[in-house]
Amino acid sequence: MTSIEKLKFLPEAQVRSIAETFGTPVFVYSQTEIEKKCEEALQFPNAFGLEVRYAMKANPNANILKIMKAKGICIDASSEYEVTRALACGFSPASIMITSQQFPKDLESFVKAGVIFNACSLKQLEAYGKSFPGGSLSIRFNPGLGSGHTKKTDVGGVASAFGIWHEKLSEVKELVRKYNLRVTKVHTHIGSGSDPEVWKAVAKYTLEYAEAFETVTTVSLGGGYKVGRMEDEKSTDLQKIGEPVKQQFIEFAEKHGRKLKLEIEPGTFLIALCGSLIASVDDKIDTGSKGYTFLKLDTGMDANTRPSLYGARHPLITVKRGGEATGKIEEYVVVGHCCESGDLFTQKEGGEAVTRTMAEAEVGDLVVMEAVGAYCSSMSTKNYNSFPETGEVLLTQSGEAKLIRKKQEVSEIYKNEILVI
Repeated sequence: MTSIEKLKFLPEAQVRSIAETFGTPVFVYSQTEIEKKCEEALQFPNAFGLEVRYAMKANPNANILKIMKAKGICIDASSEYEVTRALACGFSPASIMITSQQFPKDLESFVKAGVIFNACSLKQLEAYGKSFPGGSLSIRFNPGLGSGHTKKTDVGGVASAFGIWHEKLSEVKELVRKYNLRVTKVHTHIGSGSDPEVWKAVAKYTLEYAEAFETVTTVSLGGGYKVGRMEDEKSTDLQKIGEPVKQQFIEFAEKHGRKLKLEIEPGTFLIALCGSLIASVDDKIDTGSKGYTFLKLDTGMDANTRPSLYGARHPLITVKRGGEATGKIEEYVVVGHCCESGDLFTQKEGGEAVTRTMAEAEVGDLVVMEAVGAYCSSMSTKNYNSFPETGEVLLTQSGEAKLIRKKQEVSEIYKNEILVI
């Protein structure tokens, strides 16, 4: 058996207190931990200046956005709707860059206000050129390389639809000339693996794209830094992957006389380890001597779909609802409350159930799922089986637990339905 995981920032007493006050399931985020991550990202090695953008799709709760803003973090928006949310939180248009798979319908008003547009295809580039001849923009390239802990999180290479394929550089140049565009930034993003060698190679290629446009002042190397959620996983060392890239920027400046600013856009790195999900054990069953013991929680893929989608692992820690832990260790398959065979919190990629080593748990005890700050609340299968959206709590700097998202009322789930019969 492997060692059991530990709580990251919540002491057991506070887990019980929050569960008693707000009920379960409930997400809990730590302002202090978020601020620490912001400060770490802002120390990323750079030669001639750094801009850090938060990939807000990771977790767009307004309170989290405001924490990021106060720390001097800008915004990477993946849709026009994220732009609207960021603006509503007080971000200036100039601090927001939109990189969208779908061409924004409201792009004209955004660009006129000062939002930065990042063209992700030749079609998008031409559409921008037609609307804003002589305008400034960023261009995203697919460098032909990617890195991810699964194929689903690798966003570079021939199997990725993100960015303009690098071999189409001449077509990009032609459109830039046709519409007299000013390319001020080039952008790449390879995925969530952060292999240092792949990162160095992609930085080299991205600087070559910058060389092709003398108006470029900023190079964005995306985000996707690996975060070790489990104790046996390693997190990306930003200093380790950043120093060789910093040197490449210095060499570029020496060769071309242009000091380029570096931009990164982490999402997971800034927020993943800053969130926990407190759930209750709703039931406990077994499938006989040759089967498994299952813990059924009062949460599921409607709150965190990453295990079902990627086979992702999250720490699971037993907290006794009352009294002391027995010290007994058990092997459990932990499942969600959705009527869906894939709602397994302990599974391999592909869906095979696996056990997790945990302290003994009984019905009514609490289970804390750790490292759920990123791509959980924001990327869940909300309302599947008509389960209401999960509430969210923020631990402020003073340690006070404040509700920042109410648990959804059931009537809110179907309020937009229109009866015609």
